[in-house]
Amino acid sequence: MEPVTRALGRAEYEPVWRAMQAFTKARGDATPDELWFVEHPAVFTLGLAAKPEHVLDAGAIPVLRIDRGGQVTYHGPGQLVAYVLVDLKRAGYGVKELVRRLEQSVIDLLAGYRLEGARRSGMPGVYVAGAKIAAVGLRVSRGCTYHGISLNVDADLAAFSRINPCGYPGLAATRLADLGVRDTIAAVQQRWQAHLAAALFAD
Repeated sequence: MEPVTRALGRAEYEPVWRAMQAFTKARGDATPDELWFVEHPAVFTLGLAAKPEHVLDAGAIPVLRIDRGGQVTYHGPGQLVAYVLVDLKRAGYGVKELVRRLEQSVIDLLAGYRLEGARRSGMPGVYVAGAKIAAVGLRVSRGCTYHGISLNVDADLAAFSRINPCGYPGLAATRLADLGVRDTIAAVQQRWQAHLAAALFAD
């Protein structure tokens, strides 16, 4: 069954989150999986187990407690988020494998730009030269996932200094723009979409 891809442009965080919840609650065995690509206005989000003290200085940026796993992260303009609404029962793999496949889609995208992406043990996401370029956060309900993975394209990295990213003090962040990539968000999305589809649905 072919997944449905939606490009949401720039959209406020909470309505998109609520739409993911509603989609997941309403879907049935025959509902196609979906990939949603979106940019959000600046927001810090706290996962279910996140410690509020990891937000060091939110300033004027809103802080929202949400229902994914993980600690605190930042979303904002210039960051492309891929939300993956996948029926894992139908896909035939579990959450750990989903995380691996999400990471692989970014590693493959980076390779197309002649950049080397890497994993770090116990720290989900993708890193370039030790700095985090992509972060993963997921929720599973009735065997179906939502939330997903974010990629820094030309986001303002200063916001990451206001938090302990993913709960790690001083964790460095990077972005495609600082690694020599001049593609627009739309161009990156087009390339990443192909890698995501191959990673998640090729089997």
